[in-house]
Amino acid sequence: MINTSNKEEITGLALEILIKAVLVGMLLFYAFEVIKPFLVLILWGIIIAVALSPLITKLDKKLKLSRTWIVSIFTVLMVTALLVPTYMLSDSVIHSSTELAHDLKNGTVVIPAPTENVKEWPLIGEKTYSLWSEAATNLKSTLKHAEPVLKEYGAKVASIVTGTLGSILQFVASLIIAAIFLAKSESGIKSYHTISRRLAGERGVEWAELSALTIRSVVQGVIGIALIQAVLSFAGMLAMDVPFAWVWAFVILFVAIIQIPVNLITIPIIIYVFSYAEGTSATIFAVYMFIVAISDGFLKPMFLGRGIDIPMLVILLGAIGGMILSGILGLFIGAVGLALAYKLFMVWLEEDMEPVKA
Repeated sequence: MINTSNKEEITGLALEILIKAVLVGMLLFYAFEVIKPFLVLILWGIIIAVALSPLITKLDKKLKLSRTWIVSIFTVLMVTALLVPTYMLSDSVIHSSTELAHDLKNGTVVIPAPTENVKEWPLIGEKTYSLWSEAATNLKSTLKHAEPVLKEYGAKVASIVTGTLGSILQFVASLIIAAIFLAKSESGIKSYHTISRRLAGERGVEWAELSALTIRSVVQGVIGIALIQAVLSFAGMLAMDVPFAWVWAFVILFVAIIQIPVNLITIPIIIYVFSYAEGTSATIFAVYMFIVAISDGFLKPMFLGRGIDIPMLVILLGAIGGMILSGILGLFIGAVGLALAYKLFMVWLEEDMEPVKA
């Protein structure tokens, strides 16, 4: 039996452990609350750094510059490429909106009458032709009838624009954080491997490499393919003089990243092109845009999951499921999480089991 002194010693030890655990928990919780506002930026910075690391390493080997200089120059170019078009676009939108509001107030806006081809548009032809004709005849009356709808959608558009600008600034901040990680990549990788080994034992380093490869796979297989589709669509729309081609290209890029069929955007554009373009050229454009829209079907097997011993379906399901749960950031977190879970499950299945005795 345990005597009284031993009981008191055990109780005191348990109480000491409990107090230390509570204090450590409180400290960790406080640290998490402090870093919480920057957590998304840091995660994005890690993802960008992991994705760009092979490119920076190649440039480091080819150029006679230090890694810090290469990372700095690359970051400045990337930030400039983001901020300059954003500023120009914002200035253009503000200027155009001011002019449009002025012209609408003075009644100097002239809308050309629609052609008869508009009536032939599937499903929406008659209604579009009627509304377009009314606007061409009496724009003020048309806008007055549509004022409630315009206010509602105007607020939504303003919210989307504000959110987009905020996302761009957030991405710029993440690029700067990624640059810090890339400049100190060796110490960062070493620390990551140490943490992974501490958490997962001997397989920690293997799983650390797997998570990095998974992130690069998602960048190539989701964002890379979306970028290809957006660029090809932009080229086709430029060839057919589609108004606001760059806007539709950005919409296609976003839609492709969140794994929504690109045809939802390209089909209305194709219908619009048929309303004014020659039959042959419009048909060629339609076929071209259709091929671009379905190109992800044969590009994903080429890019997604390349270089890692994980089925493409696991990566794709992780990316889509993660995006549903956590937005764009979930594309990467979900893919990495499901890939590691799959690897852990396979390790469990492949473990040697003792033969069952008869």
